[in-house]
Amino acid sequence: MTRPSRLARYGFADDGVKAADLLGPTGLRLWDAEAQGPTGTDAAELIHSLSRAADPTLALRQLHRLVEAAGRAADRSNGRGVAGPGGEINPNEATDALFEALFRDHGLRRRLVAVLGASSALGDHLVANPDDWRVLATSKSGLPPNAEGHLEAEGELSVPELRRAYRISLLRIAAADLTGGRGLEPTMEALSRLADETLAAAYEIAVAGLPESVTEPRLAVVAMGKCGGNELNYVSDVDVIFVAGTDEDLSAGTTVAARLIEICGQVAWPVDAALRPEGSRGPLVRTLASHQAYYRRWARTWEFQALLKARPAAGDLALAREWIDDLAPLVWHAAERPEAVADVRDMRRKIIENVPANELDREIKRGPGGLRDIEFAVQLLQLVHGRIDETLRAGGTLPALRALVAGGYVGREDGETLLRGYRFLRGVEHRLQLQQLRRTHTVPDDPQGLRWLAASLGYTAMPGRDAVQAFRSDWVGHAAQVRRLHVKLLYRPLLESVARVPAEALRMTAESARKRLVILGFADPAAALRHLQALTGGVTRTAAIQRTLLPMLLQEFADAPEPDRGLLNYRDVSDKLGSTPWYLRLLRDGGPVARRLARVLSLSRYATDLLTRDPEALRLLADDAELVPRDRQALMVGFAAAAERHADNAEKATAAVRALRRRELFRLACADILSQAGDLAPAQPIDVGTLGRALSDVADATLNAALIAARAVKPGPRGLRFAVIGMGRLGGYEMSYPSDADVLFVHDQPARGVEREASAAAHAIAEELRRMLTAPAPDPPLGVDADLRPEGRQGPLVRSLGAYQQYYARWSKVWEAQALLRARFVCGDESLGREFEALADTMRYPPGGLSREQVVEIRRIKARVETERLPRGADPNTHTKLGRGGLSDVEWAVQLLQLRHAYALPELRKTQTLEALAAAVAAGLVDKVDAAAMEAGWTLAARVRNALTLVRGRPTDQLPRHGVELAGTVQLLGGGDPGEFVDRYLRLTRRSRAAMERVMEAS
Repeated sequence: MTRPSRLARYGFADDGVKAADLLGPTGLRLWDAEAQGPTGTDAAELIHSLSRAADPTLALRQLHRLVEAAGRAADRSNGRGVAGPGGEINPNEATDALFEALFRDHGLRRRLVAVLGASSALGDHLVANPDDWRVLATSKSGLPPNAEGHLEAEGELSVPELRRAYRISLLRIAAADLTGGRGLEPTMEALSRLADETLAAAYEIAVAGLPESVTEPRLAVVAMGKCGGNELNYVSDVDVIFVAGTDEDLSAGTTVAARLIEICGQVAWPVDAALRPEGSRGPLVRTLASHQAYYRRWARTWEFQALLKARPAAGDLALAREWIDDLAPLVWHAAERPEAVADVRDMRRKIIENVPANELDREIKRGPGGLRDIEFAVQLLQLVHGRIDETLRAGGTLPALRALVAGGYVGREDGETLLRGYRFLRGVEHRLQLQQLRRTHTVPDDPQGLRWLAASLGYTAMPGRDAVQAFRSDWVGHAAQVRRLHVKLLYRPLLESVARVPAEALRMTAESARKRLVILGFADPAAALRHLQALTGGVTRTAAIQRTLLPMLLQEFADAPEPDRGLLNYRDVSDKLGSTPWYLRLLRDGGPVARRLARVLSLSRYATDLLTRDPEALRLLADDAELVPRDRQALMVGFAAAAERHADNAEKATAAVRALRRRELFRLACADILSQAGDLAPAQPIDVGTLGRALSDVADATLNAALIAARAVKPGPRGLRFAVIGMGRLGGYEMSYPSDADVLFVHDQPARGVEREASAAAHAIAEELRRMLTAPAPDPPLGVDADLRPEGRQGPLVRSLGAYQQYYARWSKVWEAQALLRARFVCGDESLGREFEALADTMRYPPGGLSREQVVEIRRIKARVETERLPRGADPNTHTKLGRGGLSDVEWAVQLLQLRHAYALPELRKTQTLEALAAAVAAGLVDKVDAAAMEAGWTLAARVRNALTLVRGRPTDQLPRHGVELAGTVQLLGGGDPGEFVDRYLRLTRRSRAAMERVMEAS
């Protein structure tokens, strides 16, 4: 047996061991085992050709199977005995003819070997039809076989004959494609022509099958999608729309259409009629008049986008042309429809569909920098500008792109880059599909598959880089360029239309720029153009950097519910920081900073207001470590140090503390805004629980620093102890952006005889603290609310510990015990704070729990709160705080459990709602299903409440049912359809409400 290494040099797998058997004396007889070489010159040339195939091993195996099948077919037709497959090949006239043709016809050899090494599916066809190799032979005139996509069949076609004719034509197209006999565009045109002729043949077969009593209908088959654009690939659904002439043609037309779909599925590929009006739910065939009525009244923008590629394909071609001509005016006015902006956003979201995460980087169609990026950008520009410029009304992506370049809508260099990228990506797609004749757009991740793909595309090893590395390098480069230009194509010409410096002789008119801004969602395009002119006009370095940044930023603004606000906010920030040396450099070179800023500015008025007052806080967006909530102790120390630096000036101390609080609020707001932003999210996204604790920590530090400053101004008698007790959401570590700090003030006089002096001093300290934090200022105020104190607003602002003890022992009501469930020490004298917590324990965890009367009283108060405190006109179904199944519902249920059982179950003694709920589940007090429903309702309501404040810039508890505020809230919380989000909110809170009622009734 031959040494494996000799054949391995030809690229055969397994060191050439299997190749030796296939080529040896019992196989193809091309290899002399004893001489360790080819059996002759002709054999050497054929083996060399096999070695140059995309997969030499596959080409050899397929050739062996073909020769074997040809020999068996000849033996069978001549009545000779036929051995089973896999045995020794016995030469006969058929095998000799095949080898003779391969030796003499060099063109045939190149074409056949290329097909066998690139497509196992076409190889299987040749094995099943062993005489079909002849269709790849060079003609007597020396020309290659016709590969224009024509069907070659004689006489009346049947379905089996059509299938074979289709495969023969496909075989010729693939052979020409694989041997470099034609480029991408002729290949796509040939595949589209083959689809047309197949549709026409199937149409004839379907019509011939109608009963004699049925008149042939007037029916048009309109090609759509890739087929309509003459850019079909090897394996793709063929999109069509069926049009009948009149109502009399509907019945027979539907029969013919259904039969045509069935025939094409058996012959070639599925026919997809889902682009028709109403999609798969609508009738398969409509009349011309019915189509006209639908498109004039009901069609969405994406349906007009699909019509860009419509063209007659089969059946009544005149009727198809009449249908297209009638709808053309609607297509070119689609971008001006009121709903076009929302539809365009939906189309943009469909560019990157739900691709599995492990395939996203290998997707050449739907992944970033893929074919969809090019197709979407080209089609959108056609819709926007094609009404005026008829040269843009081309069906195919490449002709349309060339027209956009010729018309000045796309720069020449950018156009060439996109053309190269499109050709490369479609070439990769063709090779992937040709291998198994299977629909796929995913580059393989196994080494063998990558080697085959690279070789099939013509890549060869070079010094220092193998074929796979060369392919990867080109792929990454093309994808990056496509992704970059996808953005630039849509937005950069807008800048050049208002800039005072020309750019590559490309300039949009003001009207064209206005229209493009409108379709991208800007409500006031004139103002937007003024902002762009102010930002990019001139020849300064700042303007040049802005021209680089703005295309990408405009895309982010356009994706937001209010693009105009994002652009205006960006201009305001740029006006304030544009002269600083680090601002634009940070945006240009700071990785995701620019896109993060765009998301913050376009979605959140709250964060934007904070940033405009402290523009240097922008630096936080550059470092993920800066988007993590700071430790409570670090906040306490830092805030206290700022207050102490200005101990002699209360106003400066207040300003310093509030500035620190503003910076921390911006940090948390940005972390919150970006946590659901995909690739813009920080390394450690925050959830609503983390946010609530972080906001509470900031409030603690602010109160502590304000207390230090207040005591510097109002020191009081020596030895006076003073503490701030957190209540409500502050005490429960559940602060939201708009939350006030609910507190109690407690003091303890230093000695007997100075009670009045100590009380007055403590009152002065508390008043000064409140004044400092609520004084008018550009920063968000921290409201200090002491209304939960004994006797409420009628009672003294500050009490001594002894006075609290006397009041609670004699006068307190059950609601006050409920309020104390969240009481915790915040700042001031820690020993006094702990003493107050011990006093609170005696009230909030009463021995024996609650009496029946107290439980009834809590339920009564709960019902009164629902009816009296809900704002007039508020929707109780979507009010996050007091609405059904929202924050208040869950908190009341949990607090009732604590009041009843925490005296005996110390694990229930928590100030945080969800921690206490989890402890109640562990203690067997709440069913797990009910607890999960309440947790889901509380969490969603808390998230919505925070998001609403971020979007509006001011507090609200009401989730709107529609509008830009709802859209912005949904986008902050992860995106999706706003209507579906409201439905989800109602569903979860309804379950939460039902669970709360069960818990309250069981208590």
